[in-house]
Amino acid sequence: MFFMGVDIGSTSSKCVIVNEVSEIVSQAQISAGTGTSGPRRAVESALNIGGLGQQQISYTIATGYGRNTHEAASERISELSCHAVGAAWILPKVRTVIDIGGQDVKALSISDNGTLANFVMNDKCAAGTGRFLDVMARILEMDVSELAEQDEKADEILSVSSTCVVFAESEVISQLSRNAPIPNLVAGIHQSAALRAASLMKRIGIATPILMTGGVAHNLGVVRALERALNLQIETSAYSQIAGALGAALIAKDKMIHR
Repeated sequence: MFFMGVDIGSTSSKCVIVNEVSEIVSQAQISAGTGTSGPRRAVESALNIGGLGQQQISYTIATGYGRNTHEAASERISELSCHAVGAAWILPKVRTVIDIGGQDVKALSISDNGTLANFVMNDKCAAGTGRFLDVMARILEMDVSELAEQDEKADEILSVSSTCVVFAESEVISQLSRNAPIPNLVAGIHQSAALRAASLMKRIGIATPILMTGGVAHNLGVVRALERALNLQIETSAYSQIAGALGAALIAKDKMIHR
């Protein structure tokens, strides 16, 4: 038996297929989110990678911002619950999850049994999100994937104090006009994102170990900045970006197995 989780975000689509013993059979990520062909392409890719047909999937759960648009789903569940379950699979004793997505930031408190206990989220402003980093990278005329490498070269952190993306953009442009070193400016951008995330985490109460999920978890500059802000170790994983889809697939499995 196989079970599918589809996480349809604002900027990307992820699909994970697991078997009845909770092993990942295949996974796929497409850099296109809700309202695009991204979800369909993610599902097709995961099926192809796993050598499976849609008829072999026993149950599918859709999650994420665009979950209600996925007509093939057996059920739709909040990304908060799915991220909690996915994070507990990635890091079994996890107690706090910080998820930095394309358009929002979520801090989750995880109970002893690996389920969601509490959460706080910032979904009213793009400050500190993947979108924030995309905008900053564009101003610096580089790909967002280059930010972490630039951060490593910094010998000083140039503060970017504005929490609003628009004001932060003006602040960075002003720094550039004064010939500020790019690495130091990138370090400041990462610090700004990290402080926003740290503030959310403190509101729910931080317990360790801590796992960072979402695509931004692959930016080690932000991870290091968050560790400095909290003075705590932050765990990441190769599976960080698919935590929501993974959790959805695992919940789908449990629903079928325990019927």
